[in-house]
Amino acid sequence: MSPTLNITHIGTATAILEINGFNMLTDPFFSPAGSTWPITDEVSLTVEDDPALRLDQLPVIDAVLLSHEDHPDNLDELGRRLLDGRRVFTTVDGAKNLSPRPAVHGLKPWEKIDTVVAGQKLQIIGTPTQHLPGGECTGFIITGEGFGTGRDGLPNAIWFSGDTVYIDELKKMADEYHICVAVLNLGNAHAPANLEDPNGPLMQITMDGKSAARLFREIKADVLVPMHYESWGHFTQFGKELAEDFESESVMDKVCWLKPGEAVSVL
Repeated sequence: MSPTLNITHIGTATAILEINGFNMLTDPFFSPAGSTWPITDEVSLTVEDDPALRLDQLPVIDAVLLSHEDHPDNLDELGRRLLDGRRVFTTVDGAKNLSPRPAVHGLKPWEKIDTVVAGQKLQIIGTPTQHLPGGECTGFIITGEGFGTGRDGLPNAIWFSGDTVYIDELKKMADEYHICVAVLNLGNAHAPANLEDPNGPLMQITMDGKSAARLFREIKADVLVPMHYESWGHFTQFGKELAEDFESESVMDKVCWLKPGEAVSVL
């Protein structure tokens, strides 16, 4: 037996994960197309697409998985409205910055938190990332009662990567969990290595299709769900290029593409 999973993609890294009947929302972002955030005097971020759902169109949200709270494309002003009075799982620094909200929990890499969401006993595990220097970011493994077991008797789990490039350490999750679905933030995003020198060298801050396929194989996951590859100018790889990478890496038959605003049955 594996968990049931339907995913409704709202935009960028924002999606509703309906797992065994309860709803977890990833990285809440709901600003309309054209919204801009200055990062420095010379660098700004502008979103190019509207969210597929507005705040007033959301179903009941039982918990929030927030990979990091300090970048507006993962948590905007509208998304912050969803954090009050809800269970939120995020980074240690993020939990401090979002205080005094008592239901916000900060996770270190590989730290485990036992919790109850919508009456179901879950375990949330933080996973390491490598994103922009100077800030914290986390991914999440979700497992628990009702998830069953899979390969080699390991507990079934769902993994949301958060924003990260490929890092070797992530391979070890395959030793403890059978990852039924890997929801990966991709786009091969790049940003200035030094924000004070916006015209200087760029650094990669999220995975491309080839590194995503490599990691997908290494963690022995069943289904790859790509997100976070549209709507922003700092992304360099979009759907067409991702599909080409997946084809060349022979994982396309394992990929589940999401549709904006529609619930897609993944498991």
